Amino acid sequence: MSLMSKLLMSTLIAGTTLSSAATDTTIPNEKELIKYIKKNIIRNPQVTVNGVKIIEQQTNDALVGWKILLLNIDVNVTFQNKVLKVPEMVFVKDGLIAPELVDIKNGNSFRNDIKPSIPAEMYDDAHLILGNKDAKHKIMIFSDPQCPFCQESVPPVLEVAKENPEKIALYYYHLPLLNIHPVSGILTRIMHLAQKEGKGELYTKFYAMKLDARETNETKIIDAVEKETGFKVTKKQLHTKELEDAMKVDEDAASRMMVTGTPTIYIDGRWDKMRDGYKKLID
Repeated sequence: MSLMSKLLMSTLIAGTTLSSAATDTTIPNEKELIKYIKKNIIRNPQVTVNGVKIIEQQTNDALVGWKILLLNIDVNVTFQNKVLKVPEMVFVKDGLIAPELVDIKNGNSFRNDIKPSIPAEMYDDAHLILGNKDAKHKIMIFSDPQCPFCQESVPPVLEVAKENPEKIALYYYHLPLLNIHPVSGILTRIMHLAQKEGKGELYTKFYAMKLDARETNETKIIDAVEKETGFKVTKKQLHTKELEDAMKVDEDAASRMMVTGTPTIYIDGRWDKMRDGYKKLID
C-alpha cells in the first residue's frame, strides 16, 4: 500500500479478496474503476475521487491471465485543501479485480516488485545533473537529501556518475518527505536552483549536510547551504512561479512512476531494488 493511500485512509482488501468487474476479460472502464476505488480503496468521506487514468498495463509470467493496471487517481482532499494524483495498482482477470496478489509459497506480494516503465520524456536536460546524455547507461533517482537511507545510498551513485561521464548519465528528481523532514522543502528548492545552473556536482555536499529535520527558517537554511556548499541563493529566488512549476513537475513524475519511498533508483529503465546496480556499470 502506498504512503499516499495511507494518508487518504485507503483500505485495501486482503490479497485473496476479489471483487466482480462489470465485464469479463476486458479492462474495466473509468466509471467501473472509480466505483471500485470508492468502495474498496478510498473510503474517506473528505476525499473526492474525480477520475482515474490507466497509465500503463503490464503482465507477469507468474500471473497467467492477469493484467496489471497501474493507475493515477485524481482526488480532492478537503481537509488539506489539495488536489492530488494518487498512484495505485490493481490486478484484473475474467471479470475479477484485486488490489493485491500474494504468492502463497513465499508470502511475497507482487505489488512490491512492479514498477511503471519510464517514459522517454523523463530523460530530459532539465533533470540531467551529471554525465553526458549520450552516455551508455542512464540512472534515474528520486530522493530526499535528508532521508538517512538516501544519505547512505545516493552519494556513491553521484560520485560514480561524476567520475564516469561517458558511461553514466544521471537524472535526478526531487521527492522531499515533508512530513518527516520539513527542512527538505527549502533544501530541495535550493538544490533545484543549483541543478538549473548546471551545478549537479554540488549534490554530494548537499547530502553531507547535517540539518535539524524540523527546521523551516529560510534564512538559517540558506546560510547553512552557503557555508557547507558555497552555493548562494536569495529568499526571492525560492518563491518564483518558475521554481514552483519545476517542483510540481518532479512531484507529478514521482506520482507517474508510483514512487512512494526514497531513494528510488532506476538503471537503464529498470528498478534497482537493492540500490547498488551502479557498481556493475563500471566493472
